[in-house]
Amino acid sequence: MEQEPSRRTEAIVAPSLLSADFSHLAAAAARINASGAEWVHLDVMDGNFVPPLTFGAKAVADLRPHAPGIFDVHLMTREPQNFFADFAAAGADYLTFHLEAAVHSHRFIEAIHKLGKKAGLSIVPSTPAAALEPLLPWLDLVLVMTVNPGYGGQTLIPECLGKVGILAALRRERNHRYLISVDGGVNEDTAPRARAAGADVLVTGAAFFSAPDPADFVRRLKGLPSGARASRSE
Repeated sequence: MEQEPSRRTEAIVAPSLLSADFSHLAAAAARINASGAEWVHLDVMDGNFVPPLTFGAKAVADLRPHAPGIFDVHLMTREPQNFFADFAAAGADYLTFHLEAAVHSHRFIEAIHKLGKKAGLSIVPSTPAAALEPLLPWLDLVLVMTVNPGYGGQTLIPECLGKVGILAALRRERNHRYLISVDGGVNEDTAPRARAAGADVLVTGAAFFSAPDPADFVRRLKGLPSGARASRSE
């Protein structure tokens, strides 16, 4: 059972299959499971909202038996509502869509909850945290992109971590329950800063799959102290 954000002591590590060898995705999912990571992050790209194409619901369904952890499906698509039912049926636990791709975000959050899934909302580096504020009471997850979405292996944009601090302060002040996730350029050098800003979930791709000992890499990230009491002014 997942802990409330205010009670978590360890970071959640969510390796991203975007950085895996796509010809061996089942082996990559098994590697994540063996490492002790709690979540698998699945980047669904439509070639429209972001340039590349990745995979669809069938790939997620085929991978589901190979990884018992939480499936965190990140929809980087236009009209994300068209994909909710398929990915829910495929085994997603969290369905996260982009604020920038949706007009009726509150309606979409409700639609995800009606499917029995956790609802997440993501913002790209150019979108301020304030744009999320009216929707925070209904969210289970907020995903702050710390790179421009679409490609793995990018360098974290440090200015984006200020949004994590704002979201952590809002959660504390208003007794919200969402988790805060950071995605983009997360490795052993940048993860401590993400945790210090208040991140609960560390999405990591290239750093995980290039690690000589993935289990040790995951242990190190899990053990990073949280700074969720950061001031809203940061």
